[in-house]
Amino acid sequence: MSTITAEHTVGELVAEQPGRSRVFEAHRIDYCCGGKRPLAEACEKKGVAVEAILEELAQADQQGLADDPTDYSTMALDALADHIVDTHHAYLGRELPRLLAMAEKVAKVHGDKDARLAEVAAVMRGLAEELEAHMMKEERVLFPGIRMLVQSDGLPAMPCGTLAHPISVMEAEHDDAGNALEALVRLTDGYTPPDWACNTYRALLDGLADLELDLHQHIHKENNILFPRAIAEEQRRTEA
Repeated sequence: MSTITAEHTVGELVAEQPGRSRVFEAHRIDYCCGGKRPLAEACEKKGVAVEAILEELAQADQQGLADDPTDYSTMALDALADHIVDTHHAYLGRELPRLLAMAEKVAKVHGDKDARLAEVAAVMRGLAEELEAHMMKEERVLFPGIRMLVQSDGLPAMPCGTLAHPISVMEAEHDDAGNALEALVRLTDGYTPPDWACNTYRALLDGLADLELDLHQHIHKENNILFPRAIAEEQRRTEA
């Protein structure tokens, strides 16, 4: 992609250059679940000028802001699935129990000062349960199917039938996770601690901000890179 235009989708822009995600994060433009949306449409939804975003993206490219130089768009499908498990699933396995425990503690101790804290804990509980089930389905059904496809010369018979079916389920669950993140942002005033916040409350907000960033990157790698490439390869072999 030599020139960035408003017609390119936000997902493909980040897939080509991960450092561009910083621009989208700064403006809260969804490049993971909403990665199939053209840049112009994404900017309109957020009420920001597309010309300004195009300029920021160009500056990001010139300054080389990418923290991760890995080209995930060309990584072997099975290697990308392994990366997601080893990096993002492992992160969630560590952080979800910790954040849920803090959210419940803060709600119990400070719920009288801000009634929204009980809702934060409830949203966090639902998100943790959904993500744990989601990761299990990926690790036991979808990702093994992708590995079978990579390791086979033809079109292997898969227990899930085709990859398209479990992928559609995973994408819907990604949307649910995105909605939960939006709720957490709203309920915490963008992860901003009040003056009376204790250290646990501040640590919770810091952890939720990190969780949002990791999930954005996690879902982007699946929705905009792994899933479409796997479906395309399966379709190619079907037509061969």
